[in-house]
Amino acid sequence: MGVNLKDVIPGDCRIEINDLRQLARKVIALDGYNALYQFLAAVRQPDGTPLMDSKGRVTSHLSGLFYRTINLIENGIKPVYVFDGRPPEIKRTEIEKRSARKEKARKLAEKAYEEGAIEEAAKYIVQALSLESYMVNDAKELLDAMGIPYVQAAEEGEAQAAYLVKKGLSWAVGSQDYDSLLFGTPRLIRNLTISGKRKLPGKELYIEIKPEIIELDKLLKSLNITREQLIDIAILIGTDYNPDGVEGVGPKTALQLVKTHGSLEKILKHLPHAKFPEDPFKIKAYFLNPPVADVSKIEWREPDKQRIIEILVKEHDFSLDRVENAIKRLEKGYREYIRSSTVSLDAWFKK
Repeated sequence: MGVNLKDVIPGDCRIEINDLRQLARKVIALDGYNALYQFLAAVRQPDGTPLMDSKGRVTSHLSGLFYRTINLIENGIKPVYVFDGRPPEIKRTEIEKRSARKEKARKLAEKAYEEGAIEEAAKYIVQALSLESYMVNDAKELLDAMGIPYVQAAEEGEAQAAYLVKKGLSWAVGSQDYDSLLFGTPRLIRNLTISGKRKLPGKELYIEIKPEIIELDKLLKSLNITREQLIDIAILIGTDYNPDGVEGVGPKTALQLVKTHGSLEKILKHLPHAKFPEDPFKIKAYFLNPPVADVSKIEWREPDKQRIIEILVKEHDFSLDRVENAIKRLEKGYREYIRSSTVSLDAWFKK
């Protein structure tokens, strides 16, 4: 879910990307779980169910990962995926709520199918989607065969991705959520893996979604606040660690409270009704200093054509012709933009 900072980010702090080639030769740390969930939701059959192979295993995430990653590489982008590690203890309330919501949606989907309400069932199916461990493992195996690097986070993937940017191993974090800004990434790119025309939920309308860049320094200067105060705003409106936020406090109110009182500690003295499932100052400390895995180098390798075919065609029933054509595109992009490309801290500090 992530924190919803949409309403406190001024329009002039969103830099729209009209052509992905504007990001050519830049390393983007992509939130792996975030991207796979998007693919599970977007790549599905008319009744809402995901694509599956002959053994009943979900393949929507592999299809989305394979073709979207190739599209990024064709435009010169050098992706590195970051996958969540163990969830932090302070996230347990949100995890429990998510599980309950998914179970409720699953039951509603079953009921809708029984009643023949296919369109309604499809809506609930998307809400009930879960990213199983085998899906993540399949995704990592495919990325490895494609020669695309991935990083296993210690805990939160967005914290790890922000770390890569701050260390100079990546230019930006690519994610739909705003959390990486709280973790200190200098740049966040939204809509990178879902750009293009998208259907509005429940409507026969399509909108054009374009990637956008949000720069942390520019945002903080525009709002005239510090990163710590941005975290305070997030805690007031709700994060993954306190999903409900403070009752009656929305994004604009939270911003005003921060500007008026200066800090979360002073704000909470004026909000005696505020309740949190976790110590809010513990949440703030986590955003400021999250556990991360130490990474000093990121490498891309030449795609392994036969291994890709083994995984997608022989194991998961993908079309051989489509996969082979896509591999040609991948190989061409690798030659043009990625060959011999390694990002290391040593290289960064020599610049």
